[in-house]
Amino acid sequence: MPSLQTPIKYRRVLLKLTGEMFGGADRKGLDFTSFNNIATHLHELHQRTGVGLAIVLGAGNIFRGREIAGTEFDKATADYIGMLGTIMNALALHEELNRLGSPVRVMSSLNTQSVCEPFIRNRALSHLEKGRIVILAGGTGSPFFTTDSAAALKACELNCEIILKGSGVDGVFTHDPRGLQEAKLYKKLGYQEALEKGLMVMDNTAFALCQREKIPIVVFNIAQLENIEKIICGEEVGTLIS
Repeated sequence: MPSLQTPIKYRRVLLKLTGEMFGGADRKGLDFTSFNNIATHLHELHQRTGVGLAIVLGAGNIFRGREIAGTEFDKATADYIGMLGTIMNALALHEELNRLGSPVRVMSSLNTQSVCEPFIRNRALSHLEKGRIVILAGGTGSPFFTTDSAAALKACELNCEIILKGSGVDGVFTHDPRGLQEAKLYKKLGYQEALEKGLMVMDNTAFALCQREKIPIVVFNIAQLENIEKIICGEEVGTLIS
């Protein structure tokens, strides 16, 4: 791992975590051992580097909209269920980080003031400037948008220098590496190149926003949590889209 003397390349980052990493071996439900492992790593990372850390969580361990595919279930209602799932994950991660001694706040774009702060941009910026980790829940607060879109939007609002998107594979490949051994990893891509090749980096809304605002994205394997610190310190890990 990088030492305290290692220069930090990115001082404020948006970390996008898939909800499935909180579900244990089955990738379902709330596995508190998983929450503790992730929180311990983020706590130590924050202590060592002092990086400004904003985190957007998915809720795939609790509910995914695609589970209603082929049914008559209302899509907007399904999206609200997913947003509530992100709040559940955020509260669990907050509890583990808080217990470890990290200064941390949960802010939600969905109105749930009984359990966490509403997302107010200036307040979120203040938390980051005071050295607090900010967990951003509730997606965008509106249906029909993914947590990828929420990550891109919040990265823009909070002046983040880069988006770190955790993935189940080592980055962006020519083909799905889980189904084709000949798949090759892209180390670097331009926004337009990724679009022309039809590579699923993020959903189109999120990707277009990152392209317009020139926010680079690194897609990396979240199974190796040490990758987060390596990227922050400027090491080439995963795929950089810029």
